[in-house]
Amino acid sequence: MTTVHELSRADARRIAVQAQLLDTQQDDLLDVVRHLTLLQDDLTATVAPNADLVCWSRIGSSYSRQELRDAADEQRLVDLEGYLRPAEDLALYRAEMAAWDDDTGDRLDWQVERRDWLAVNNGCRHDILELLRADGPLPASELPDTCVKPWASSGWNNNKNVIMMLNFLVRRGEVAVAGREGRKRLYDLASRIYPDDPVVPLGEALRIRNERRLRALGLARARATVCPGEPNDVGEVGEPAVIEGVPGKWRVEPSLLDRPFSGRAALLSPLDRLVFDRKRMAELFEFDY
Repeated sequence: MTTVHELSRADARRIAVQAQLLDTQQDDLLDVVRHLTLLQDDLTATVAPNADLVCWSRIGSSYSRQELRDAADEQRLVDLEGYLRPAEDLALYRAEMAAWDDDTGDRLDWQVERRDWLAVNNGCRHDILELLRADGPLPASELPDTCVKPWASSGWNNNKNVIMMLNFLVRRGEVAVAGREGRKRLYDLASRIYPDDPVVPLGEALRIRNERRLRALGLARARATVCPGEPNDVGEVGEPAVIEGVPGKWRVEPSLLDRPFSGRAALLSPLDRLVFDRKRMAELFEFDY
């Protein structure tokens, strides 16, 4: 019979902080990113860009912004849908990319609409891929809008055909972010950017991603509300847990149970993974950001 770990809120808080490498100062930038699995590459810089704040809060005064930029420029870290990830992790996403527009019969309406829009505008897709093949990397502003059906939205993406096309081509694994020119992303063929590593089969890749996400979060719900980008849940990996005073069933990373803890001060970005899931943050820390 599987043991269900009974945790106090103090236990849960310690596990969450330690999982995010916030209890001890770290040394190596790439090791930090490999453990965290991602850095959200948001350029808003009221204090500093999110990626820099996350790294500085783990590494301290020895952290170098230039080291992060060099790692991205040299494609040791690769931008995937706004998240910088270790290049070797792209093998965990390629099978999902290949299946992005498969007609499996269980697609939601919005997924079918995106697939159909891409099919209708397949000529624009070819035009963009051919120009990137010849002249890439290029910013979105230099790519042609030859869509026959504009992208319709009630929000800020309305008629932003090239941007939406690029987003879908990234998700299909045909196009990748090659770097930045100032604040602008540069796009190129994914075959020039992503490592030529063996693709991990989809089911295995999803399990590994859940395992790595749980190690980075410490504890998380098995199921959570779907959110864009990186999920907040972890499926059935780890071990079951309940947290005193917190409803629901949780999964915990067993290697973090009963570890000694000493606190330290850290400055957190609003997009830091410790606080990014606001519902989890309020439940565990009783704190409203």
